[in-house]
Amino acid sequence: MSLRERLSRLDTPALSDALDRLGIDGQVVGIAPLDRSFRLVGQAFTVRMLPVGTTGRNVGDYIDDVRSGDVVVIDNGGRRDATVWGDILTTVAHRDGVAGTVIDGVCRDVGRSLDLGYPIYARDVTMRTGKDRVCAEAFNEAVQLAGVRVEPGDWLRGDADGIVVLPLSLAERIVDVAEEIDATEEAIRVAVGEGGALLDARRRSGYHALQTRRATP
Repeated sequence: MSLRERLSRLDTPALSDALDRLGIDGQVVGIAPLDRSFRLVGQAFTVRMLPVGTTGRNVGDYIDDVRSGDVVVIDNGGRRDATVWGDILTTVAHRDGVAGTVIDGVCRDVGRSLDLGYPIYARDVTMRTGKDRVCAEAFNEAVQLAGVRVEPGDWLRGDADGIVVLPLSLAERIVDVAEEIDATEEAIRVAVGEGGALLDARRRSGYHALQTRRATP
């Protein structure tokens, strides 16, 4: 099974616990899906935005360079007063099989995203354009999402609870640990579903130490 398939079977809470156990800062706090039904898995295509200043640059036409299955990761420094994603970008990304968009900032034209089922995760929405306010400064360089470093090619997993980032070099290890955690929690659910006491099921499984840091990656 591919890493993408394995990730798609895991939820962000299990992955978050795995990140905690391994001492990796990968939980993106404060960036949420436009719709709780949205799910995404893919590797990062990164975009760093800056105020336009006197450069004359624009928000960028990078979308044609994003591979099918990748996730567009836009670092706009958390700004809520200028969008960096709208309906035209959504239309092209959906057409080309892009896995989704994650923005440390805001987007607009959310109706198109909802109509197409194209996953967008952002801090908020607004109608105010980013044109002549921000510009695309760099592509496929290191960026941040809510204080979490994202390198090109890092894996992202998104669901109703939010977004986690898995550094590319550690992704397999994180998924291994998350699968162990997920299996343990499923065993607890089965035990209590059969009438067992939750305290006993948790004690037998070592539940309270599942996310406790045990190793340095």
